[in-house]
Amino acid sequence: MPIAADYPFLDVFWTMILFFTWILWIWMMVMILSDVFRRRDIGGWSKAAWTVFLIIFPFLGALIYLIAQHDGMAERREQDITAAQRDFDERVRAAAASNGGTAAEIEKAEQLLARGTIDQQEFEALKTKALAAH
Repeated sequence: MPIAADYPFLDVFWTMILFFTWILWIWMMVMILSDVFRRRDIGGWSKAAWTVFLIIFPFLGALIYLIAQHDGMAERREQDITAAQRDFDERVRAAAASNGGTAAEIEKAEQLLARGTIDQQEFEALKTKALAAH
């Protein structure tokens, strides 16, 4: 590019454009391949065929896959996000419904101490165990 050679800023700018385009291309190929292997509606041979097609004809393969599967890619991504959110919510609910954490364990130990069920030494052991566990 003769113009960029005369102006160093244009040379750097062109290099940056090429670099970020290359990064975008790699990201797009990773997204396509991850979608191919995440799909449950096609078999192993179809996944292998898409992979080989993307390796041998990368531009054509990516273009065809994005045109043919754009709705499916979006739906699968949405399902993955929904499932991840649901799993996270279940873990949070399970943690919130558990015994209440360190403060609750120490409170229970204090109640046992107040009732005389345990002595001071056992209370200190339970308190130390509760603090160490969390």
